[in-house]
Amino acid sequence: MSSLTTGGSIGLARPLSDAATSTVQTSAIAARLERLPLTSYQRGIFAIIATAWFFDSMDLGALTFVLGPIKQSFGLSTAQAGLLSSMSFLGMFIGAASAGMLADRFGRTRVFQVSMIFWGVGSILCGLAPSLETLAAARVLLGFGMGMEFPVAQSMVSEIIPAKQRGRYIALLEGFWPLGFIASGLLCYAVLSFADWRWVFILQGIPAIFVLIVRRYVPESPRWVAAHGDAAGADRVMSEIEAKVSQRLNGAALPAPEPQFVEVQRTRGLATLFAPGYARRTVMLWSLWFFALLGFYGLTTWLGALLQAKGFPVTKSVFYTILISLAGIPGFLTAAWLIERLGRKPTLIGALLGAAIASYFYGGATSQTQLIVAGLCMQFCAFGMWSALYAYTPELYPTHVRATGTGFASAIGRIGSLIGPSLIGFILPVAGQSGVFALGAGAFALAALVVFTLGEETRGRTLESISH
Repeated sequence: MSSLTTGGSIGLARPLSDAATSTVQTSAIAARLERLPLTSYQRGIFAIIATAWFFDSMDLGALTFVLGPIKQSFGLSTAQAGLLSSMSFLGMFIGAASAGMLADRFGRTRVFQVSMIFWGVGSILCGLAPSLETLAAARVLLGFGMGMEFPVAQSMVSEIIPAKQRGRYIALLEGFWPLGFIASGLLCYAVLSFADWRWVFILQGIPAIFVLIVRRYVPESPRWVAAHGDAAGADRVMSEIEAKVSQRLNGAALPAPEPQFVEVQRTRGLATLFAPGYARRTVMLWSLWFFALLGFYGLTTWLGALLQAKGFPVTKSVFYTILISLAGIPGFLTAAWLIERLGRKPTLIGALLGAAIASYFYGGATSQTQLIVAGLCMQFCAFGMWSALYAYTPELYPTHVRATGTGFASAIGRIGSLIGPSLIGFILPVAGQSGVFALGAGAFALAALVVFTLGEETRGRTLESISH
């Protein structure tokens, strides 16, 4: 394996620097990973990560359905409800920013497991909160765990799945968000028919015990182990993966590894995000995440409450929100197909522009039929946007800072999601619902413009080839 091509003139007959040694190891591991056929073993790892993502998404989506009852329970003003909605995003900002660096320092699986404990405890505390202040603090804790999980899960899937299927699987991973959102709506619809909103959070905190499955069956990323200079550890993890893949192939011999170009690490940590070759990507991703999340969460968090403002009762508004969100399923499946067929950029731009147009018409809907049709189109495009966004982001950074880069992009997005619900709480009384959805449409359009002008295509390329 040591003869594989690397990104510098590294002669193996003379001592290597730490960075060069790490590069040789990473090149060898990348070659061994990329040559693996995709089997039920890798799909099983993906399914475990996606299930954890599903439970996490249920917790995040719950506030859309119970914000109205919480508002009534505590007698909140529109502005106060908007601020409460933003508390989970404050936690997600802190969690995303810290988790990326922690995952690059201590490993993907450790941080992923810790994140699940945080959101599980946070959800149960939401259900037990005796006051508005306690509920807000619990939402911050819940958001912290969610913010930790998202960038780490992206990095884990991107580093395990081979390049030809990587984008599709990360897009499918994000597809578990609308599934979790819909499941959360169904749970709320059932629970609110006989109990109050507190039981929704308590029940959604219980699945955090799934962390035991993650701990047992999900291996550490061999790419990460190699990038940290642990050749023996990387070889051990990689050999276990190869053995299990071969077992799924009935003992058939694996294809020979092909050389992978890996650039010698010249910078580490946060400095890499603004190093030559990465600064443009960072500016693009931070802007994209900020505007996309400002638009999405600003609108989605308020969907149930806005329907109630139109005169629909709580259970009816929950039903219509679930109905609209069903379009997210074909939305993410379509995006998962298009990102490998057309590429990341056109899929992402198309989804953002589609969401902008649908949001504008949703805000101006004058009948129930127009409302539902525009809402279906909006969620179809919005969840397609999410799938493309999550597939695209981790590909643009090298292994040693992948989680850090993804985490900080997500954290900047959480600033947008923190501002969005609060901003709408203040805009709604002044500009009405049409003004609210015009704001969301503008945010999506700006995100599309950023990708068009600064983005680059990554379809079909290995992570190592993208990183130089």
